[in-house]
Amino acid sequence: MTERSLSRKQTIFYLAFLILMWGINWPLSKYALKFTPPLLFAGLRTLIGGALLIMIALPRWKQLRLRETWLYYVLSAFLSIVFYYGFQTVGLQYMPAGLFSAIVFLQPVLLGLFAWMWLGERMYTRKMVGLLLGFAGVAVMSLGGLEGGISVLGILLALGSALSWAFGTVYIKRQAAKVDSLWMTAMQIMIGGIIMTAYGSTVESWSTVHWTAAFLYDTLFISVFVIAFGWLVYFKLIGSGEASKVGSYTFLIPVVSIICSILFLNEHLTINLTAGMALIVASILLVNARRRHV
Repeated sequence: MTERSLSRKQTIFYLAFLILMWGINWPLSKYALKFTPPLLFAGLRTLIGGALLIMIALPRWKQLRLRETWLYYVLSAFLSIVFYYGFQTVGLQYMPAGLFSAIVFLQPVLLGLFAWMWLGERMYTRKMVGLLLGFAGVAVMSLGGLEGGISVLGILLALGSALSWAFGTVYIKRQAAKVDSLWMTAMQIMIGGIIMTAYGSTVESWSTVHWTAAFLYDTLFISVFVIAFGWLVYFKLIGSGEASKVGSYTFLIPVVSIICSILFLNEHLTINLTAGMALIVASILLVNARRRHV
């Protein structure tokens, strides 16, 4: 099932929602990890988000066509959910969060290349320069993370997270005509949640989770707005426009994350953060500027 094109106002609204939700996800997740081990938290929030999306999709159950489409759901679950969140959750234990996120946000650059190679999207010098500027902006903002040391395993896990996110996005856009978009999003998140929760239960203990009101509110907010609605909006944007252009806006996510951390976690604004934000704005302008036809 292909997506209808979104109006300019709809696109701006969805992008603003996505950037805000995925931006505040980082400090919210950091807070939640005070109460729970990482893999169980990754599985639990994804499982709840997937269950909510399946309830929303139930009126369209005839479009699920599980016998014909189950392989698409499983492959997308591993690429976009299990590998992305799994590599990310484990990798954060081996290197500073700032440096790790800088590598993960190589994803829009990878997505631009993969969309050019496999989706037939146009690639030109200004667009590639813009994507590289965005990655440079995230890297500049995260330079302070180098002080915490570099782990080869951490770098590999961050690259794995970026690659799986990019591959998953391209895979889902390629299969868009074969599956219902709502069911694709719901099933991949639900399957991913089941796998991560099951694995987390074998290596971590539920008895170590502190079920405080603050943890429950935090987890429910992330499950509903970051996981369920966030991924739904992301794939709606991807399905209705160029993947590389949507990807360029995700460079703003760490900007929102850093601003929230400054406001609520007492972190400080630095020259690196200011320079990085300027590079990211330049990146988005370059990638999304209209080409002049000679």
